[in-house]
Amino acid sequence: MQKKIIDNSWISLEEIDGMLDQDVQLELHPEVRDKIASCRDYLDQKIAGSDRLIYGVNTGFGSLCNTAISENDLGQLQKNLVFSHACGMGEEVPTEIVRRMLLLKILGLSHGHSGVQVATVERLIFFFNEKICPVVYQQGSLGASGDLAPLAHLVLPLLGEGEVRINGERIHSGELAQKYGVEPIELRSKEGLALLNGTQFMSAFASHGVSHGKRLLKQFNLIGALSLEAYDGRKEPFQANVNGIRNQKGQISVAEEMREILSGSELIERNKVHVQDPYSFRCIPQVHGASMDALSYCEEIVNREVNAVTDNPTIFPEEDDVVSAGNFHGQPLALAMDFLAIALAELGSISERRVYKLISGTRDLPAFLVAHPGLNSGFMIPQYTAASIVSQNKQLCHPASVDTIDSSNGQEDHVSMGANGATKLYRVIENCYAIQGIELLNAAQAIEFRRPAKSSPKLEKLLADYRKYVSFVQDDCYMHPEMKKSAVYVKERLCQI
Repeated sequence: MQKKIIDNSWISLEEIDGMLDQDVQLELHPEVRDKIASCRDYLDQKIAGSDRLIYGVNTGFGSLCNTAISENDLGQLQKNLVFSHACGMGEEVPTEIVRRMLLLKILGLSHGHSGVQVATVERLIFFFNEKICPVVYQQGSLGASGDLAPLAHLVLPLLGEGEVRINGERIHSGELAQKYGVEPIELRSKEGLALLNGTQFMSAFASHGVSHGKRLLKQFNLIGALSLEAYDGRKEPFQANVNGIRNQKGQISVAEEMREILSGSELIERNKVHVQDPYSFRCIPQVHGASMDALSYCEEIVNREVNAVTDNPTIFPEEDDVVSAGNFHGQPLALAMDFLAIALAELGSISERRVYKLISGTRDLPAFLVAHPGLNSGFMIPQYTAASIVSQNKQLCHPASVDTIDSSNGQEDHVSMGANGATKLYRVIENCYAIQGIELLNAAQAIEFRRPAKSSPKLEKLLADYRKYVSFVQDDCYMHPEMKKSAVYVKERLCQI
């Protein structure tokens, strides 16, 4: 079991993925613990006997920011905040995203600018280490005052309320005391606000999106190369000279990767009767490369965010300053996630077009990729399914970030809607894996009609492994199970090849 010391050093998205994929146990560095405690002590001293109003510390919230709260009621104020803001609706947030939320909330609070107790951060770490996943709902955040509703559900179990999942079992958080011997946390001033303000719902989906976007891109390059081979495509569009003069980094990189994938192929070196290929094949560097550039931009934005402090107000003990500002506003993430969803949807769109060409009965391939079309419908309808999914992605790619709705009686008058962008992005990613599985199913089927000619060693290795899970289709069969197996393969197995 690995131990990860949280020391507030810059953390990459790859490191975050590793912490989530492995059985990592989190622990606060002593200096980080001291910094959190010092910030808490400073805040206590700041409000003790003072008449100064500090937003969310001794005032109400939102448009109630000018309503003073007595010192005796500050803890109850924070508890009420969490309870009243746990208003999520819709589907549950997937467990993999909830664990990201926990991790990112821990990282944000560990910077020591939030005024929370060390015990509160330690309890979040306990949940993460013990794989206790609060039940969070997908709808409710406007992506501006922090992800208020989802984060309220995330932290309700700290107070002995709400529900959690442990090994898939859903239980009430009140059972945690008996199960683990932990009593509910007694929140102090500002803590509820620190827990609810922040962009961790959006950041969790966004970091997941970047991670899976990179995997999808790499796999679309690999499967696109296999489709090119199956369609008897040409190699010239991937030459270094033609791609180099475009000066687009992503395009140059994808072309180089395609050359590497196709290296050693007998099929690609054969003389071709046709002069050029359709765009879905010869423009792979341009289209995939543009998505790669978009992905690089989004990765930079998200990496900054997961290393940020995004709650409000923020506390600077060394400067004797408590600042009420807007670091919780999700606009950077909202724009990035809309951009990323579009970039990934385009990978799925061009993939479906390659499928369409493979089943078209051209270039010596049988219509619908079966030996006896007519009697057999073959791969006719999987293309319909891919087209349906691609169309849904187009609908999901309407940008969430162009919308805003006035809230909190006009105090919160411009919001990012990044949380809706986050859940849309997640669906686009899942759809892209389904499209990818359909293209691989078709490409693997089509290339069998090129035998005994061989593709490249890399693609032949892929085909050999794929055939352990998905068989060649000789005659019409129940196609859904084969499509499902192919989709599972690209999501769980292909990245290991």
